[in-house]
Amino acid sequence: MLDNQPRGTICIEDLEIGMTRYLQKTITDRDIEMFAEVSTDHNPVHLDDDYARDTIFEGRIAHGMLTAGLISAVIGEQLPGHGTVYLGQSLKFMAPVRPGDTVYAEVKVTAIDHSRRRVTLETHCAVGDTVVLKGEALVLAPSRKFD
Repeated sequence: MLDNQPRGTICIEDLEIGMTRYLQKTITDRDIEMFAEVSTDHNPVHLDDDYARDTIFEGRIAHGMLTAGLISAVIGEQLPGHGTVYLGQSLKFMAPVRPGDTVYAEVKVTAIDHSRRRVTLETHCAVGDTVVLKGEALVLAPSRKFD
């Protein structure tokens, strides 16, 4: 996995509108199999080549929530990072992610409510030039004053 910042915490007092962080990860067959085990989602479109070939995707795809989990990783590890609590996330799935695809997941600070410790983040994932997922997250950010 590649990212642009070390793991840790950026407290709300240090956040600025426009800050971005990202990671890149190549989705493997093993990732898809492990996600199926953890989530108990064994839909054959994710796991069975023969079945998936006859779907609108014409081949296996990764679980959408596996892709969305990369957004969670950026939020929980980088921006704001450790101690962040998810309050909400909207997601729109735009295109499939296939085994072997390298997903670029990015979050960007778009609003900060210091009095309530709320941070709004624009979120998206892409494979090459194709946006595969976009949305918005609302999080409770860590603070030096309270944590």
